[in-house]
Amino acid sequence: MLRRFAIVFIVLLLSAFHTKDSYRRVSQTSFGTGEHFEYRVHYGIFNAADAVVDVSPQIQYVNGRPCYKINIVGTTLGAFSWFAKVRDEWQSWMDTSAIVSQKFYRNIRENNYRKVETTTFNHATDDATVTDENGTKKFDVPDHIQDAISGYFYLRTVDFNKLQPNDVIDVPTFFENEVYKLKVKYRGKDNVKTKFGKIKALKLTPIMPNNQLFKGENSIRIWVSDDANKVPIKVEVDLWVGALVMEVKSFRGVRNTFDWY
Repeated sequence: MLRRFAIVFIVLLLSAFHTKDSYRRVSQTSFGTGEHFEYRVHYGIFNAADAVVDVSPQIQYVNGRPCYKINIVGTTLGAFSWFAKVRDEWQSWMDTSAIVSQKFYRNIRENNYRKVETTTFNHATDDATVTDENGTKKFDVPDHIQDAISGYFYLRTVDFNKLQPNDVIDVPTFFENEVYKLKVKYRGKDNVKTKFGKIKALKLTPIMPNNQLFKGENSIRIWVSDDANKVPIKVEVDLWVGALVMEVKSFRGVRNTFDWY
């Protein structure tokens, strides 16, 4: 009897060592439920679009895991709606502990183009199931996979004090049925002027591949508050024709106080 018990114990112990730990733990104090930011996008002197980034006040459960539900809505304004009428909605259910995506949804309405898509991630088996108007497909993904929204929130958990200027952060991201590494270069510290006052900021540059929209590898520059919030305060985008500037218009529900001066 003791021999059988010993054999069973050893088998269970060995199987435990070979079981994949599908979730990490990321401690953070930068954001929480109820956070709400509104941004205004300018194209030269014109108001081009509004964007709202909202974290639901309630924790929701996906795959049996507690998640922040994050909603982003982008809408074109005024004259821009005549040639580029856009109302896009993106949603992410991000694991509150692991800071990875459990589910991603996007509803794209751009002129006559429509796209509704839902992606559900299984971190135990490292796969993503995508459902859209063409049916359902499954894709292999790496550990700690992010969607387009959760990846941005993950960057808010990074300790930039441990980085040097020009260090690059890699974030594995699944988007449009492909896995790619979002690469963000840390450019150092700066100061940014806003409608609320000046604020100390961290300057980040997503490394962009060659494309027909953005002008060059360093075409997007993001200023993130150099405080406990680490939230985007200002974004500049160089296009092949002109440039866009996005700035904070209003906010509420932040976890930490901003240090304006």
